[in-house]
Amino acid sequence: MLVTMKEILDRASEKGYAVAAPNVDNELNARACIEAAEEKHAPLILDVAFRAVPDLYFFGHELRTLACQSCVPIAINLDHGADLEQVQKAIQAGFTSVMIDRSACPDDVNIKEVREVVRLAHAAGISVEAELGHVGYGDQTDPRSCWLTDPAGVKRYIEETQVDCLAVAIGTAHGAYPQNVVPKLDLERLVQIKAAVGNFPLVLHGSSGADPQSLREACRLGINKVNINHDLCRAAAEAVKNESFEGNRAYMIFRTAQLGLKQKLKEMIEIYGSQDQAWSLSPAGLPQVQFPKK
Repeated sequence: MLVTMKEILDRASEKGYAVAAPNVDNELNARACIEAAEEKHAPLILDVAFRAVPDLYFFGHELRTLACQSCVPIAINLDHGADLEQVQKAIQAGFTSVMIDRSACPDDVNIKEVREVVRLAHAAGISVEAELGHVGYGDQTDPRSCWLTDPAGVKRYIEETQVDCLAVAIGTAHGAYPQNVVPKLDLERLVQIKAAVGNFPLVLHGSSGADPQSLREACRLGINKVNINHDLCRAAAEAVKNESFEGNRAYMIFRTAQLGLKQKLKEMIEIYGSQDQAWSLSPAGLPQVQFPKK
């Protein structure tokens, strides 16, 4: 069932859980993610980075087909869109949501540019994610590469941009961390942000490498969308590494990677609290077909 991200996250915020948002860049990992969501009866957000696929238009419509065929609610979201051109191409490709990331800009520039994207996307029925604060990368040592979200500025940002959900920086980073480094989530900061915004969906980027208990607590305290990529890729790689592909077993290499990814995502869905939170259209909600009388 194809939906917007706003439909998914408004429910998640109201009921107090988070939805998995895995990055996908091909049919195999997209199908694995959808299988995981269906088996856990959970809503799902498929994140797609603009430069991760050779043909955004083709892949977007492929994902739309898979989502429409699924029994769980699925949104297709542009991840970290860099500018208005990328957003427009994602809309043309059939995405139901977009993220515009101007988090490295001064706040006033961030607000101005995000507001323009919101105007365009909302006119097309598309929901919008933005970021306040800046989530850096796990292998960066420069402290200026990321900065945490200031709770005092969040309400103004949401009101002036009219975004549908907001990514906040509370201590995580994108990608892999150095060996033996585990991110420490600033849960007190999250509590302050949630108190400032009320029932408004918040997003956590860079969740890979965080300990499960901290993630579970963050979702309980107000995170409603969790982006995940590196941990899923690593699970797929480990599944292949641990399998013997002698003889005809070599034909199973891609399915083995899928199963490794799927199992990891199922585990994360339980941690996020979105298991059994999927919904479907009731017969009463379906359009009624009127047949002419004879």
